[in-house]
Amino acid sequence: MSVCLRRPAVALSGTIACLALLLCALTTAPAGAQDRRQNAPGAFDFYVLSLSWSPSFCAEAEERGRGSRSQQCSGRPYSFVVHGLWPQYETGYPEYCEQPSPRLPRNIMTSMLDLMPAPGLIYNEWDKHGTCSGLSAKAYFEAIRKARAAIKIPPEFLDLAQAKTVSPAAVEEAFIKANPKLTTSGIAVTCNRTRLSEVRVCLSKDLEFRNCDEVDRQACRRDEINMPPVRGG
Repeated sequence: MSVCLRRPAVALSGTIACLALLLCALTTAPAGAQDRRQNAPGAFDFYVLSLSWSPSFCAEAEERGRGSRSQQCSGRPYSFVVHGLWPQYETGYPEYCEQPSPRLPRNIMTSMLDLMPAPGLIYNEWDKHGTCSGLSAKAYFEAIRKARAAIKIPPEFLDLAQAKTVSPAAVEEAFIKANPKLTTSGIAVTCNRTRLSEVRVCLSKDLEFRNCDEVDRQACRRDEINMPPVRGG
């Protein structure tokens, strides 16, 4: 029940009144990422497969002085890598659905390094997202592999030899052309200030393409973004 008074007994100055109303709204309105099933393992609507543009990640890591410490950035050259497979609600998403999370066997972690070339990422994805899938660790990472296999990367992005300036819409169009069942409402391109960050594709629990309005609304709004080349290109 709301604790906010409809008419405060004491008159407040304009600034204080605005703060009071803001606090009232924050304490009574439901959080955007909440759902009545919040954090119940296996109770979600669809997945988002997030594909990270590895050259952008490595460029940012180098700018922070961490590039040499990243296995992803010091090993073989990568283009798109799997960031994760995230259970989603139509509005919001679950996370950390089992605390403490079941231990992820090391052999499962090492088996995923070809798609997710960072041990810390794999462990974190299991703790934060995998525990919400309702699947065992083995089944969850098998689902990631199947989801990745269902997405064809546009050929122009597989071995990008030179930096490329593109629009987010052009990246979407390239993915849709390569994956004809994908629609503009089922994919979102994200960016930071200047670079392509990720391509996020919405999939049903059966790993079929589907629309996802909320994810689509979170897409990059810049007119142009940069795609650093694949390392060594």
